[in-house]
Amino acid sequence: MSEPASISTGIAARYAAAVYELAKEANDVAGLEADIAVLMSAMAESDDFNALIHSPVYSRAEQAAAITAIGEKAGLSTLMTNTLALMADKRRLFVLPQLVQTLRDEIARDKGEVTADVTSAKALTKAQSEKLATSLKALLGKTVTINASVDESLIGGLIVKVGSKMIDTSISSKLSSLQNAMKEVG
Repeated sequence: MSEPASISTGIAARYAAAVYELAKEANDVAGLEADIAVLMSAMAESDDFNALIHSPVYSRAEQAAAITAIGEKAGLSTLMTNTLALMADKRRLFVLPQLVQTLRDEIARDKGEVTADVTSAKALTKAQSEKLATSLKALLGKTVTINASVDESLIGGLIVKVGSKMIDTSISSKLSSLQNAMKEVG
């Protein structure tokens, strides 16, 4: 892990721990999950939002005012809106993606769930995702949430990552293995 990435992760972990504890004390973990979904959607869909959280051009006051207005307009909880305003005031909004991921991981851990990052050559159907989740639950003994992505270079098959475990059944991987085996022989 690079040094800036580890610094960002450390900062995000401290904010995430505080926010999660406050949400648990207020019995509002479900509200926190809703906030996470809104923030993930905003980061995925809005270039302006990403510019706001990453650009050093905006002053602390501008970032705080904008993020507070966005939080109120998007229906974020007071806890999350205040946290984002504090992060803006401390010039820490750039760690928002790591904060969201850390919060998702912490909530899942408390629920006894794991997230499986699944990369496939084409988008999985709902039935395929459910079948995969059922298979992984039987294997791991925990409820599995599928985080699916598409990479057409795989040609076919799947790459499944759960924690430190990885299962690669992609055709491109099998072709690479075959190519390496052929190089060793010839």
